[in-house]
Amino acid sequence: MAHVAEWKKETVHRLSEVLGSHETFGIVDIHGISAPLIQKMRRELRENSNFVMAKNKLIFISLQEALEKKGEKIDPEMFAELMKGKQTALIGTDMNAFKLYALMKATLTNAPAKAGDIAPDDIVVKKGETSFKPGPIVGEFQKAGIPAAIESGKVVIKKTKTLVKKGEPISGDVALMLTKLEIYPMTVGLNLIAAYEDGILYEPDVLDIDQDRFMQDLRGAISSAFNLSVFAAYPTKLNIKALLASAHTKALNLAVNAEIFTPETLKILIAKANMQLLSVASQLSDEALDEELKERLTSAPAAPAPAPDNSKNKEEEPEEEEEEVSEDEAAAGLGALFG
Repeated sequence: MAHVAEWKKETVHRLSEVLGSHETFGIVDIHGISAPLIQKMRRELRENSNFVMAKNKLIFISLQEALEKKGEKIDPEMFAELMKGKQTALIGTDMNAFKLYALMKATLTNAPAKAGDIAPDDIVVKKGETSFKPGPIVGEFQKAGIPAAIESGKVVIKKTKTLVKKGEPISGDVALMLTKLEIYPMTVGLNLIAAYEDGILYEPDVLDIDQDRFMQDLRGAISSAFNLSVFAAYPTKLNIKALLASAHTKALNLAVNAEIFTPETLKILIAKANMQLLSVASQLSDEALDEELKERLTSAPAAPAPAPDNSKNKEEEPEEEEEEVSEDEAAAGLGALFG
């Protein structure tokens, strides 16, 4: 049986403790990260998380043991595939996977490329003037594959060009010129490879959500659900006030339209009757009205004037003489209207 170094046993033991004491853990790629940044993250995570650096094989062994103890059915080889070719560390935390990803993402910053780095995306140099003065710099541009020339005493990139495609290595000449152009294609920081929580393995494409958009969509969904429950008259603690208000409004409208007298409808019905009285009275001659009614008609808002007939082709019809209504007839009409 091969001898296992004591430090390896201790590392596996520490990793197992991290995995056993937290419901969520993340695998982080720490390649290219400076020691000060790692120490800074350790301090920030100290309150509710544990950050342990180790070789991939030791992390994988710890993951296998932890998953077996928890009885999880997830295949540990999935972790091995994600960790392959990376320098990793393990983070155990009380945060959920999405909060952990957001925290890790906040550490990412743009960095200049070095010879041999793999392009994370297509690296494109756009045409236009540069800040460089004419000189040997033009030759350096051309050596890196950048179509540069001198125009009107300035160094100009003649056309937009993709220097390196995604997944391809970056040469030393290209890396040097990108830095001079202040193009920083690399990303440095704690890059979360995957997070594990409640038996589910989350990869970055799932965890990387627009939180503002998510909250906007969530508020929209809550509003739609609330409106649906009110329209369906499905009572809950959240919508009961709206349902009662809606029911009260409908009951009041029904009572008014049916002319049912209650303490609430009485004022509305009297106001309605008053408007009807003024409407009828406005059609009568002054002789048919008493002084009080004349004063009320004078103070009432004027009804909108009918639109004038601008038709020139229409022959004017003789106006019919308005039939005069006697005071007795007017009184009889009002009496019939209001009982």
